[in-house]
Amino acid sequence: MALGTATAPYAFRFDAGRICLDLLATTHPGERLGSVEVLRAWITGSRLVPPGTSLAHADPSWLPGFRELRGVVGLLVRGRPAPGAVPYDRALARVNEIARAAPPAPRAVPGQDGLLVRELAAPPACGALLGAVARDAVELLTDPVARAALRQCEGDNCPLVYLDTSRGRRRRWCSSEVCGNRERVARHRRRAALTRA
Repeated sequence: MALGTATAPYAFRFDAGRICLDLLATTHPGERLGSVEVLRAWITGSRLVPPGTSLAHADPSWLPGFRELRGVVGLLVRGRPAPGAVPYDRALARVNEIARAAPPAPRAVPGQDGLLVRELAAPPACGALLGAVARDAVELLTDPVARAALRQCEGDNCPLVYLDTSRGRRRRWCSSEVCGNRERVARHRRRAALTRA
């Protein structure tokens, strides 16, 4: 997915390669999940639910669950802890617990043009959506190929983690348009300053 595909005024990052990693991006450059309206926009923009799904029933009680899941996923993907490390073990247990919830049940229905489209059988519960994100994290953590492709962005002050699916596995930034562009501009300015000096 692309950068900022959520509807305005909420511009989110959906370029990390996995929905659980896109959830981590909601911490940068600061807390992005500050209200239930913002959370609804992230859920829709992340394609966790089909387009047009009503999330009017979502309330502020959903925020702590998404923030908690984001924190434990972040702990699990950012390093390789020593065996038996208590915070890591607790985070892993929590992700496994959240992943037990059944994800929202999809169904195929005829769209306006007659082609089949996906919609949910019922309004999604918070636990079901959290379960879907936690299952994505479990799949990522247990897939050796995907796990080996996890990278920390090399951009200045960028804490984001992404899945490097580039051809030579040499991607350096979470986004070429954001951190990569900043690096190219900074490099150009350094060269220009050297030629002026």
